[in-house]
Amino acid sequence: MKALLRIFRPSRKLVLIIGGIALLAGISGGAALYIGKDNILGPSLETVNGTACTDVNLVTIKKQDRIWIRKYIKTEPTDGVTRVKTALRVAKAVYEAQKPDLVQVVVLDANGPTLRSDIRGRAIGADVVYIPHPDPIVETLNGKTYSARYYDGEAAPNGLFFGERVDLPEDEISTLNASFKDYSDCIDPIAVAATKGGESKSGKPSAKKEKPAEAGGHGAAPAEEPPAAAAPAAGH
Repeated sequence: MKALLRIFRPSRKLVLIIGGIALLAGISGGAALYIGKDNILGPSLETVNGTACTDVNLVTIKKQDRIWIRKYIKTEPTDGVTRVKTALRVAKAVYEAQKPDLVQVVVLDANGPTLRSDIRGRAIGADVVYIPHPDPIVETLNGKTYSARYYDGEAAPNGLFFGERVDLPEDEISTLNASFKDYSDCIDPIAVAATKGGESKSGKPSAKKEKPAEAGGHGAAPAEEPPAAAAPAAGH
């Protein structure tokens, strides 16, 4: 028996190698818990770019030889900062694709309203206005390139948001924009349904894009000026 134990007894070198691997694994795991995954592997894509979103409605307004685009999108439940990041990303994507004079992106919850008459107040989880070339024609933003605000609370089951409203200063908005890895747009359910050769499985109405309209005419946005509509109401 002793002879067998001597045969299968591991060498000192092998024991040191196994012990070193175990120690390294333990240190790495402890470091991951202490430092955090984001600090080791880098922040996740959602942390940097916002989250995935789906188109709800798109309104194009022509006024005084200017083109203003207001886009309504929805996201799955997430925090307020992620919603505003998503809106900033989409606003830049819309501008790159269409080069309008003003882009407004309104973020709704996945369970929020889809009728424009109901999209107001606490139904708006985040709201961004982007004016690439500010001029006196849009007086409500005082010459700023960006305006961004959101509710810091999550949405209730009916899609209405709670918490305090946060208005981001322009320097913080610039910092968020500088961190983006890309400026991808939202998913267009109409295009997805078309590629599948039929309606979406959910059976819910798809996002619709309205025809360009003169301000105040058929299809125009509820508010006369998009920047004025940018600020969500204080709540119900």
